[in-house]
Amino acid sequence: MRKLILAFVALGAACAAARADEVVFNNGDRLSGKIVSADGGKLVIETRVAGKVTVDLSNVKTFSTDAPTELRLKDGSTIKDSIAAGEADGQVATKGSGDVAAQPLPIANIAKINPQEKWTGSIVAGALITRGNSDTDNVNISIDAVRRREDDRMTASAGYLYGRQEDPGTGDDSTTVDNWFLLGKYDYFLNEKLYLYGLGRIERDRIADLDLRVSPSVAVGYQWIERPDFNFSTEAGLGWVYEDFETGDSEDHFAARFAYHVDKQLNDKVSVFHNFEYLPSLEDISDFNLNTDAGIKASMTDRMFTQFKIEWKYDSEPAPGAEENDLRYILGVGWQF
Repeated sequence: MRKLILAFVALGAACAAARADEVVFNNGDRLSGKIVSADGGKLVIETRVAGKVTVDLSNVKTFSTDAPTELRLKDGSTIKDSIAAGEADGQVATKGSGDVAAQPLPIANIAKINPQEKWTGSIVAGALITRGNSDTDNVNISIDAVRRREDDRMTASAGYLYGRQEDPGTGDDSTTVDNWFLLGKYDYFLNEKLYLYGLGRIERDRIADLDLRVSPSVAVGYQWIERPDFNFSTEAGLGWVYEDFETGDSEDHFAARFAYHVDKQLNDKVSVFHNFEYLPSLEDISDFNLNTDAGIKASMTDRMFTQFKIEWKYDSEPAPGAEENDLRYILGVGWQF
């Protein structure tokens, strides 16, 4: 009986190994597991021993899959079929099923494997509550989501910060932070790099006496780099800024908009990001708004991470009595989806 059980275990292991996808590298090394995706010249494979491993497609000699896999080619066409190792270096071959004929395919012609077109993003929350010699409450929450398809990209963001403290002498509460924002953005790609965008942002900051700021804009952007581990884009356009202050005053003007975004995966655990937006008035360049942040993320699990962010907002013409600068240091724990 023991020998029979061992035989079944060995057979099951052999079958599992036979069903695994396999990547063969130019130096002859092999990696078995499940090919998850490929984008921006990076191939991701899930292995039993090392978890998710990311490699350069340029280092891949060939690969094979045990199940139908979607390949998006650089000419825009799509093939869905099981993939066999190619007979020549730098090639794979479709096995042929349904309307797909068996054929060799250069790896260099593959733009994406199993392209991810669902919503992805993260939720970050943090809190600091003290009682005793000091009595304070500080909370923050932010949500970022993006959906990238072949010809377009949709982005949505929202955030809320609140803080209050109690005067130990009088026992009176005072609000120290209370602001929120909502942002929606749509990018339409004219080609692989160049895109048109439309953006809308709404925000409020009670401490800065800002009852409402609305700042829509449209124009053009350029995606210099778009990879799973590195992204860099720049944008230039025209917008409109409307500000309504709690004092009852309001003002609006047309503005230019210059912005950029960059994020970089430093290793399998740590990544950094930076955003910048500059909105100078077309009527008076000394009247402008500036929004920028920079931060670092460190993974704790596949889904959970910690994040530290520095956020700076500058309004050259704030509400009467309010400061021009707002600088914040935000620490939180996040979950990515």
